[in-house]
Amino acid sequence: MYTRGSGVLMHITSLPSIHGIGDLGPQAYRFADYLSDVKQKYWQMLPLNAGNPTNGESPYFSSSAFAGNPLLISLELLASEGLLDDKEISPIKCDDESKISFEEVRSFKFPLLDKAYLNWQESKKQKAEFYSFCNDNSHWLDNYALFIIIGEKMGTYTWHKWPRPLRDRESKALKEIADEHCQQIEKVKFFQFLFFSQLKALKKYCHNLKISIIGDLPIYVSYESTDVWENKELFKLNEDGIPVAISGVPPDYFSETGQLWGNPVYNWDNLSASRYDWWIRRMEMLFLQFDIVRIDHFRGLVQYWEVPAGEETAINGKWVDVPTSDFLDTMKSHFKTFPVIAEDLGIITPDVVEVMNRYGFPGMKILQFAFSEDTSDNPYLPHNYPRNSLVYTGTHDNNTTVGWIKNDLDKKGMKRVCQYIGFTPQEDDLPEHIIRLAQSSVADIAVVPVQDLLKLDEKARMNHPAYKFGNWRWRATREQIDSLPKDKFARMVSTYGR
Repeated sequence: MYTRGSGVLMHITSLPSIHGIGDLGPQAYRFADYLSDVKQKYWQMLPLNAGNPTNGESPYFSSSAFAGNPLLISLELLASEGLLDDKEISPIKCDDESKISFEEVRSFKFPLLDKAYLNWQESKKQKAEFYSFCNDNSHWLDNYALFIIIGEKMGTYTWHKWPRPLRDRESKALKEIADEHCQQIEKVKFFQFLFFSQLKALKKYCHNLKISIIGDLPIYVSYESTDVWENKELFKLNEDGIPVAISGVPPDYFSETGQLWGNPVYNWDNLSASRYDWWIRRMEMLFLQFDIVRIDHFRGLVQYWEVPAGEETAINGKWVDVPTSDFLDTMKSHFKTFPVIAEDLGIITPDVVEVMNRYGFPGMKILQFAFSEDTSDNPYLPHNYPRNSLVYTGTHDNNTTVGWIKNDLDKKGMKRVCQYIGFTPQEDDLPEHIIRLAQSSVADIAVVPVQDLLKLDEKARMNHPAYKFGNWRWRATREQIDSLPKDKFARMVSTYGR
């Protein structure tokens, strides 16, 4: 299921673009070509769901676990299809090309997407494909479109604040909205059609280059989502639809007070009673998008940290058991293959390890965690890796390797790094040697964030888990992509049989 190889972590939003945010257009194809040129077998992405300003633009807090982010639709591809005029898609002016201004991107892109929809209405292009898409995806798309339109109409997606008939999804109230806003609802669906059409084409292109795409599944969903609004019984809510318990993790490497994520936690009794139908449909959708899916916070499928709603930190939570075997056996019996990666970072207990071993799920090893103490049995040191694992220099939740060396690695840690690699390199060369440790390891897959290939410092960090705002904004410039290492990186990959 997992061929030994090398990959690069590069989120779609981080690609260079003339429209303020990376998208599924020409630069994505260009990056795929780069991966092929340097003998990469994997392209890892973050969730492709839409974020929102209320939740700091995090793709882990989306309005839908099924819908794609319309901001990732390529205007250039729409122009090539005749849905927009070339003159309409002139480059957006950015004060800082290395940062995404989501507010500016929204104000620029959505009017043009609206225009593309109007042009599509007048044309005869792809009508049959669109209606087929709507029919095939009606199980999530119909409610998603309603949710988006009601949220716009009410001025909030905090759905328990909606009038009771809409909050409780009374059929008469929903029909009135659907009849009154039929065109706007179709437009929401049309944006999803565009997104998934472009993603499907990019995935096919990557497959032709023998590149597999690794996607990401946030274990929880946002409260302000159609998933919770239409499936209240699957979450721990009170009679008014308000969460009684929320998600998080206890104090750990990232935060002394833990992380209070705030998502509603699942009602696993009701999920079990439904034979996990919602989860099955969710995984089906993800496997259409990606070849392999990383399950974020995998330990939450064995035990999860439940915090009473209203707490200001995650300290006063408790571990709650999940019907793990029943859930995973159901998944494995439904899918011919179940290619997932278990994100097993943080507090991992023996029961989580046992589950991963029993089902053959590879875990993750982070080199930035390997040198914090003077011990040879640190599980993040390469000589301790199992073959069935993925090694990363760091992930989107870590500092960049340069930022880690400059700001997080103390003198003792630096000494341990140098002892491990066998000599003391120049500090500017150290990121390359960290990458070499990953590539030379026995782990089946080695993944390098693109920021580390570019030797970028902490300003290029993608996410700081302890902070809600200011994340997810970094993107590469075209000049940086042009400067990515080629021959040396390709030789390293070949040397270590990847």
